[in-house]
Amino acid sequence: MSMDAALIWIVFLFTYVGLALGKVPGLRIDRAGIALVGATLFLVTGVISLPGAMATINFETLLLLFGMMILVVHLRLGGFFQRVIHIAEKHVHTPRGLLAAVLALSAVLSALLVNDVVCVAMTPLVIRLSRRLNCHPVPHLIGLATASNIGSVATIIGNPQNMIIGIHSEISFLRFTAKLAPIAVFGLVIDFLVIAFIYRKALARTPSTNVTIEVAEAERLPGKAQRWMLFKSVTVTLIAVGLFCTDWPKDLIALGAAAFMLLGRVRPEKVFRQVDWALLLMFAGLFVVVGVFNKYIVPSWGIEHWTTLRDSPVAMLSVVSAVLSNIVSNVPAVLLFEPLIAVMPQPSRDTAWLALAMSSTLAGNFTVLGSVANLIVVESARREQVMISFWEYCRVGVPVTLLTLFVGVGWLIW
Repeated sequence: MSMDAALIWIVFLFTYVGLALGKVPGLRIDRAGIALVGATLFLVTGVISLPGAMATINFETLLLLFGMMILVVHLRLGGFFQRVIHIAEKHVHTPRGLLAAVLALSAVLSALLVNDVVCVAMTPLVIRLSRRLNCHPVPHLIGLATASNIGSVATIIGNPQNMIIGIHSEISFLRFTAKLAPIAVFGLVIDFLVIAFIYRKALARTPSTNVTIEVAEAERLPGKAQRWMLFKSVTVTLIAVGLFCTDWPKDLIALGAAAFMLLGRVRPEKVFRQVDWALLLMFAGLFVVVGVFNKYIVPSWGIEHWTTLRDSPVAMLSVVSAVLSNIVSNVPAVLLFEPLIAVMPQPSRDTAWLALAMSSTLAGNFTVLGSVANLIVVESARREQVMISFWEYCRVGVPVTLLTLFVGVGWLIW
């Protein structure tokens, strides 16, 4: 092995192990920092030039994700998520009813928006509603996390890995949804049944009534300004989702919608403070690390001869993707599969991309560490003194993941 190849392997393994652990022992660096350090090591050692590194970054995905983040921030400022919870509250009379409402809202919103930011917005509201209804919040919070992952399967804009797949595969928005939305619906039913069974005692309690939900001061705008923001943000979001169904570039649609939302009376810095810059930085660093690995290491593997994966694109690819997604997280796993899918026969390629989107997303429910959405819910709940342990989550996550993957593979094969 040459010195360059050894260096690439060392940096690659450092980056992926760090991403899997979420930290480097003895340091306070996070996943975004780890990806940035990995990319920087390739630059300073001369493995790749700065123009070469820039060429590996998929700016279409970053712009699409950034635009959706801006839209969601404006929806939060307009009180959209609070109003959605209020509407659901009027029809909720039992803990099981609350669970069904949380799952449905989480899944639908995650399909239309990015699931990570949906969890950021809804976690404190679900906790507040659970407490006022005198319900145990843990099953509803686990339901929020798992349903956000399941619902995000349905569309290209549901989660970051789907965005990457949508842009690389060039599968249309409508075709992607037609193929994977049924899996999301079946998965949501499975999710409800599993949680309702595991927490059957907690969900049997009689809730209190006359519930009201207060809006946090940090998210409150003056009445007239908030109503206008709500109308504007909902309208622009619906128009953007409609345009996603056309042949227009998805990244430019999202960026255009975000730019239009910034033409208002809310200070842009108030919006920018709520954008997940760390996530965008992590993706940029990952694109560079994986780009170098795919260019200099993967060609020597002879993946064009991996007939087992090529001949069984749904079953084998889904299993390998699900396992890898739980080792290094779903976005890094998706980036690693691109060279393999590129050498598949054209008729199998779209199916392989869809199987990868389905399996990498549903696999995120296996453990708390499986997706960013899970971590957001658990960490946000901890700040509200609601503890969800690793094993508590796994009681739901493991059976839900295995059952939904079985249904997803069966659906795509059929």
